[in-house]
Formats: sequence, structure tokens, C-alpha cells
Amino acid sequence: MQKETLATHFGYNSKEGFGSMAVPIYQTTAYDFGSCETAANRFALKELGQIYSRLTNPTLDVFEARVAALEAGRAAISTSSGQAATFFAIANLAEAGDNIIISNKIYGGSTTLLTHTIKRFGIEARVFDSDTAEDLESLIDANTKAIFFETLSNPQIAIPNLEKIVEVANKYNIVTVADNTVATPVLFNPLLKGVDIVTHSASKYMSGQGLSIAGVVVSSEGLNDKLVGNDRYEHFNTPDESYHGLVYADIASVFDIFTLRIRLTLLRDIGATLSPFNAWQLIQGLETLSIRVKEHSKNALEVAKFLENHPKVKSVNYPGLESSPLNQYVKANFTGGLASGLLSFDVGDKETAASILNKVKIFSVVVNIGDSKSIITHPASTTHQQLSDEELKATGIGGGLIRLSIGLENAKDLISDLEEAMK
Repeated sequence: MQKETLATHFGYNSKEGFGSMAVPIYQTTAYDFGSCETAANRFALKELGQIYSRLTNPTLDVFEARVAALEAGRAAISTSSGQAATFFAIANLAEAGDNIIISNKIYGGSTTLLTHTIKRFGIEARVFDSDTAEDLESLIDANTKAIFFETLSNPQIAIPNLEKIVEVANKYNIVTVADNTVATPVLFNPLLKGVDIVTHSASKYMSGQGLSIAGVVVSSEGLNDKLVGNDRYEHFNTPDESYHGLVYADIASVFDIFTLRIRLTLLRDIGATLSPFNAWQLIQGLETLSIRVKEHSKNALEVAKFLENHPKVKSVNYPGLESSPLNQYVKANFTGGLASGLLSFDVGDKETAASILNKVKIFSVVVNIGDSKSIITHPASTTHQQLSDEELKATGIGGGLIRLSIGLENAKDLISDLEEAMK
């Protein structure tokens, strides 16, 4: 099936149950097993079925199955937020004494999570230049457990040297984790390019109208093979004493062991679970994702062209522009040569940027992205405020940088709004 069909049908059969065309919301905490034997079998993984909504829920099952299908992955697991998805993906690979390597161009919240918060868990983050990945190999040692980057970075709108990253990671048998939030599975599928794990803040384009906070982790078809027998990931190959001595590698022929371990350990113990109602709203969002992302991208290109020719604009970051050094990559690898609804531009200084934000009328000053309504943000003072001046400079976020999440309004109206604000 094509992506539009997967997004509207996969993982749910309307001919079952009461025949509801819409996926039902299973708003329940627990399930009646019917017998002691059934309960025991489900907990022992001898029988598949619902256990408790912190771990499994039928509405979440549909959402997870559809995202996995859209990303061409083997399995997915949803979380209560995009941040939780990032944390679970890393925590499922690394432990105290290990290190991870992260891109210098990622979302500010991911930077603080992976360089500061996770440091308190005893996991070190090393930063590499994802534009070239030339320094990546030099940062790897025996305790390196993951390489994390974004397929379209927020807010620089940069594209990493994905081929080089995957090549180096496979050379050392290290798992790669790519945040595909901005590109979405509509435009780009990292797993088909050799990436091992994809994460999303589903709060963005998947939700579509800024209605639900959510995250999702997707594993590749070949990830089991990379984990089984790999000395870097001993915890997948030795008994898990918290789950009756289960060895995940022993059931790799039946389960996707990466998402299973998140479910049986991290989700069980930390409980960052997506609510059934939010999963239901996200399912509705998936049904129109393909249409919306294409319109977001078309609008963004029109706005980027306007900004590129405006005398007050120093530079525009948008790979959809013919002038962008990333344009040929987008044309060759992204669906229809589209480049998402996210762009950024530099007006030179913070004062000018603030003036524009304060004058716009259609754009809303909001720190979300992927909404049907257009959003304007000053990253240096909001989403990346927690970074030092040195870190901001290293990540390419100056005081004059403005980020736009282009919505579904008429592009002419958006351009007029910016033009008036920039007078």
C-alpha cells in the first residue's frame, strides 16, 4: 500500500467489533483477563494481548502500527512526548559509563536532555559536526552506544551527511538514531537509508493542529540483527533480572526486541505513556498528514523565495530553494523535492528580530511547529535560551535568527504579513 492508504487503514479493521469506521478510544486503565491463566500467560509473553494501559492499549496499538508502516519500520512504540521518545531511545541503548555522540545541530530541548540531564545518569554526550561527519569516527570508543542526529534540523533546517554517518556507525556496529520530526515520513524515510531507529515528536506535524503532546520511536527491520550478539549491547544478550531472566536475543525471531525492551522495562518503570485520547487524535492527524505536509512545503517555498529577495534578510535556511547547497539532495531524496514547512532566516540582530515578531498579525509567536496555523519564533531567546553563547554560535543560532513554521493559510497573506512587519 502507498503511504496515503497506510495512514487511513493500516492496523485497524472496521469490519470487526461493532464496525466503527473511526478507531475507537479505549479509555481504560485495565483489562479483564477472564482467568488467572490468561493473566499469567500475558505477563510471561506466552500469549499476546492487553495487560495494562501503561504498557499496552488498543488505540495506541493502531497509532503505533500506522507510524511504523509509514516509516517502513518493523515496530513502533508511542510515548507521552517527543522528549520521552528521545530519552527512551537513548536509555534503551546506553547506561552509566557509556557515551553517545550527538549532532551539533539539533533541537534545544534535545541538546539539554542529552548533554546535561542524561549526564546525571552517567552517560556522556560527545558532539560531532553532522554537516560533514568528518569528526565522527574520532569520537568513537568501546563505550559508544548511539549516534543521534536530525534529518532536518530545527531551527537551522540543515541536512546531515547521512550516508557518512551510517557508514561509520555500521563500521563499528553502533546504533543510529534519527529524529525525523521535521521531514515526517511523508517526505523522507531514514530507515530506508540505513538508519536503525527513528524518533518523532508527534506533537508536531502528526498532530497537525497543536492539539496533543506525544512521541514515537520506530525500529528498523534490521535492528534485531544488529543487537543480537553485539558486545556493545550486552543487556539485549544477557538475562534481564527484572523480567524473570528474559534474554531478548532469544526471542528476536518473534519480537522486535528494541521496542519490546522499552515496553517491558522503561515504559513499565518510568511510565511516560501516551493517553488513549491523544493517540486517537493523532490517528486522525495521520489520515491527512500527506496532504498537509505537501501544502506546508509549497507555502514554505513561496515564503522562502520572498525572504531570499528581501533587503533586510541576510540569509535564508530552506533546502527547497534552488540557491540552497542542500537543494540537490532534497530533489534526489525527498518526496517530490519538497522540504517541509519549517524555515529560518537571519535579520542580523536580536532587536530587528524582536521587532518583526511583535509586528506580525497572522503569524503567532509560539514555540511549536507543524500547526495548521503559521508560527514565528526567536530561537535564541526561547527554544535554545538554555544554551550558552558559545553553544548558540556553534549550532548556528544567532540573535538575528527567526524560525517560521508555515501553516496552511494562503501564502500570499503570509508574505504580506511579513512584508508589513519588516518595514
